[in-house]
Amino acid sequence: MSRQQPQVPVSSPRLLASAIGMAITAGSAGHMVFAAEKTDEKAPSNVISLGATAITGEAQDETTYNVEKASSPKYTAPLVDTPRSVTVVPQQVLKDTGSLNLQDALRTVPGITFGAGEGGNPQGDRPFIRGFDAQGDTYLDGVRDTGSQSREIFAVESIEVSKGPNSAIGGRGAAGGSINLVSKKAHLGDSLDGGFTWGSDQTQRYTFDGNYQFTDTAAGRLNLMSHESNVAGRDSVDYDRWGVAPSLAFGLGTDTRVNLDYYHLESNDTPDSGIPYSIPVGGSAARTKSNPDKPSTGGGSDSNFYGLTDRDFRKGRTDTATFAIEHDLSDALTIKNTLRHGTSMQDYILTQPDDSKGNVNNGSVWRRANTRVSNTETTTNQTDLFGDVYIAGFKNSFSTGVEYTHEEADKSSYNVNTDTTPGTAAVTTNCSPALIGAPSGYNCTSLSNPTQNDPWNGAISRNYAGTDTKADTYALYVFDTLTLSEQWLVNMGLRYDHFSTDYKTFNGSSVTTSKGDDTSEFVTGQFGVVYKPAENGSIYASFATSATPPGNTLGEGSEGNPLGGTPDRNGNLLNSDLEPETTKNYEIGTKWDLLNNRLSLTADIFRTEKDNARVQTDTTTYENVGKTRVQGVELSASGKLTDKWQVFAGYAYMDSEQVDGGDLPANAANDGNELPNTPKNSASLWTTYQVTPKLTIGGGAFYVDDVFGSAANTTMVDSYVRYDAMAAYKLSKNVDLQLNVQNLTNETYYDKAFSTHFANQAAGRTALLSTNFHF
Repeated sequence: MSRQQPQVPVSSPRLLASAIGMAITAGSAGHMVFAAEKTDEKAPSNVISLGATAITGEAQDETTYNVEKASSPKYTAPLVDTPRSVTVVPQQVLKDTGSLNLQDALRTVPGITFGAGEGGNPQGDRPFIRGFDAQGDTYLDGVRDTGSQSREIFAVESIEVSKGPNSAIGGRGAAGGSINLVSKKAHLGDSLDGGFTWGSDQTQRYTFDGNYQFTDTAAGRLNLMSHESNVAGRDSVDYDRWGVAPSLAFGLGTDTRVNLDYYHLESNDTPDSGIPYSIPVGGSAARTKSNPDKPSTGGGSDSNFYGLTDRDFRKGRTDTATFAIEHDLSDALTIKNTLRHGTSMQDYILTQPDDSKGNVNNGSVWRRANTRVSNTETTTNQTDLFGDVYIAGFKNSFSTGVEYTHEEADKSSYNVNTDTTPGTAAVTTNCSPALIGAPSGYNCTSLSNPTQNDPWNGAISRNYAGTDTKADTYALYVFDTLTLSEQWLVNMGLRYDHFSTDYKTFNGSSVTTSKGDDTSEFVTGQFGVVYKPAENGSIYASFATSATPPGNTLGEGSEGNPLGGTPDRNGNLLNSDLEPETTKNYEIGTKWDLLNNRLSLTADIFRTEKDNARVQTDTTTYENVGKTRVQGVELSASGKLTDKWQVFAGYAYMDSEQVDGGDLPANAANDGNELPNTPKNSASLWTTYQVTPKLTIGGGAFYVDDVFGSAANTTMVDSYVRYDAMAAYKLSKNVDLQLNVQNLTNETYYDKAFSTHFANQAAGRTALLSTNFHF
C-alpha cells in the first residue's frame, strides 16, 4: 500500500512565528522607537564585540567584513597574530549574500566542499576542509555539536572556520580543520530586526530577532524563523522548516554574568535523490581514472527527480540547551563554566538512483531506498580559565580548561519491501526498459524521463534492529601566547584526551548480536612562532596535530576509522589494532591589517599529512599503515577598500594525493590518486559598493575545480563558476529592501559528489526579495 506520511507538528509554531513576523512588519513602525545599544563600561577598550553577542565593550562596526578576534578564549591572540589559517564569516556577509543555511554561508570560504549522504553515511551537512571529512567537526560556541543535521543560520551571528589539524582546540577529529558557529545571544540595549523574504520557487521566509533590556544588567533575546521553498531547477524537491532560539543574560556589565540559551529546529523536507553517474549501455564497461563517470540524465532534463513523492521524506529535529556562567576573578583573569545538553534526530526514506549493480542500464534506473532513524544525545561540561599574567616579566595571554562529554547515538531504519510484483525478482538486480513502471511495481523508472508521482505500492515498516553507541570524553588543555618582545610572539597549545566508546548491534527483538569497545588516549598540540615586522602585520611558522580515534563520529558520519568488529560489505568481521589516526600540518604564512585596520590580507603555504590512515589490508583486517597528503596555498582578503567599497575574497590551491593505501590490491590501486572532494583550485569573490547613502549594490563569483567523488577517481563532477548579484535600498532608517539573484546565469552544476551512484545538483537561478525592519 502507499505510505502516507503523518504531518509533522509544525503548524502551530510556524503560524506563531509567521504571525509575529507579519505583525511586526505591519504594525511596528508606528509604535516602536529606536534605542541605542548600551556598552559595558567595565570592559577594557581592547575587547572586540563580534556583532550582537554577549560580549560588550567598545563596539566594532557591525557592517564591516573584517573581524579582528575569534570568539573562543582558546584563541589567545588577535587573528593577525594567530599562527594558523582562520576565516570568520561575519553577520554582514551572511546578510549581503542572502545565505539561508550553513552550506550557503561556506561557499564564501575556498577550500571547503560538501559531500553527499545516503543511508549509512547520513544525510546532512558533510563539509570537507582541505580534503578531510569534517562532518563531525562542527562546534556551537566552542562546544562540539554532535549529530548529523542540516544547520540553519537564523540564530547564528558569525561562522569561524579554522583550517589545518586542530584537535588541540576542539578535541578528537578535525584533521583538516573545524567550523564554529557563534550564536546570537542576549545583550545590553533594545533592538528589533524582522523581515520576510519572498522569492522564486515559492520561497517564503520570515525571521524575527528582538532584544530587550529588562534591567541595567539583564536582557532577553528571541530569534524566530519560518521557511518554505522549492528548489530552482529541481522537480519535487522542497524544504520546510521552522525554528526558535530564546536567550537570557543576567549580570551584564558586572563581574558575574549568566547566559541561558535554547535552540530548537524542526524540518520536514522532500530530499533530493540526486543525478546518477553514467553507465555505458549494457553496463559492461568499468569506470577508470582516465575516463571517470559524470552525472547523467540519460538525455533527459537536468531537473529529473528519481525519487517517489509518495514515499520519500526527511524529517529532522534539533534541541540544544546551554547554561553558561562567567566570573571575573580580576581585571585580567576570568573563569567560565559551560553546561550543554543537546539532542539531534533524523528520520528519512531517500530514493537513490542506484547504479551499484548496473541498474543505470539501457535507459532505465532502479529506485533504491536508503533509510535511517537516528537520535543523538550529548551532554558537555566545559570549564575555562583565561586571561593575562606576567611571568619573569613576559606577558602570557593564556587559556586553560577541562572538559567532560557524554554522547549517545542510536541508529535503526525502515524495512522497504520493493519486490511486490509476482515474477519480477530480477528487478532487484537489473532494470530494463521492459520493466519500467508497472511491470516492476514502479521500482524501475526511465533514466531520461522519470515519473516521480508513480503509484508505488510497496510495503514499509519500521526495522527496529540497529546500533547503539556511547562515548565519554575527559580532556585537559592549555593555550598560551607568550610575548617575548614587540616583534616576537610564541603561540603554544596542548591537549590531553581520554576517549572511550562502546557499541552494540541488536536485532528487531532487542537481542544483542555483536558488541565492542575501545579506549584511546592521545595528546595533540600546536606550536607557532610569530614575527611582527610592524604592529599591523605578522609572519609566522606553525605546526599542529590532530587525532581521530575509532568511533570518532558515533556512527553519525563517515567512519574512516571504525570500531573493531565492524563487518565489512561482505559481512566479514574486521580486526584492527584500534589506533587513532594522526594528522600533522606544517604552515608558513603572513597576515596584514591595512588601511587603518579596515582591510585584512592573509597568505599561507601548508602541508597536511596523515601518516597512519586506517586501511583494510585483507578481508578481515584493518591496519594503520596508509598515508595521504594535501599541500597548497591560500590567499584571502576581507574588509573595506574604501568607506563605500567592501570585499570578502579568497583562493585555495590544494594538491592532494593518496600516497599509500596499504597492501590490499584494491586500495593500493588508488595510490597516486587525488583525494575525493578536494578540488585543485577554488576561489570566491564577494564585493559590495555603496553607490549612494541609500543604495548598495554587490555581486560575487564562486569557482570550484573538478571534484572526484571516489578514492579510485572513477566518479567526478565538473568544475563550475557561479555568479551572484544583490542590491539593497534603504527606504528609511527603519526599513530597507534587498534583492539577491543567486546563480545569475542559471548554471547547471553539482555541489555534492557521492563516491558511487549519484551526485547532487545545485539550485538554478534563484531570486530573493527581502523586506527588513530595524528598530
